[in-house]
Amino acid sequence: MNDTLMGILPLILLAAVFYLLIIRPQRNRQKQQQAMQAALAPGARVMTSSGIYATVRAVTPDQVELEIAKGVVITAVPASISRVIEAAELPEPVKRTTRSRKAE
Repeated sequence: MNDTLMGILPLILLAAVFYLLIIRPQRNRQKQQQAMQAALAPGARVMTSSGIYATVRAVTPDQVELEIAKGVVITAVPASISRVIEAAELPEPVKRTTRSRKAE
């Protein structure tokens, strides 16, 4: 009886550590992501998983319309929204400079 318990105890401890360090945090992240996606509303600034900043224009259960530039609207699945951006987190716009081309 004692030998059997000593043989199974490391497996039980390993399973508990695996659950606490890997499975439980992943479930919490999934719940947070689903709650964020469910709370999407038109006008919200978001960042997609591919790094595109956009403004939500319309939301349906299976798709989101995102305006990525003035007059440019794309359709994406809600799962592609990685986070909602607060006004303080918005990146500075890139200033474009014109380069003169040298004649070849």
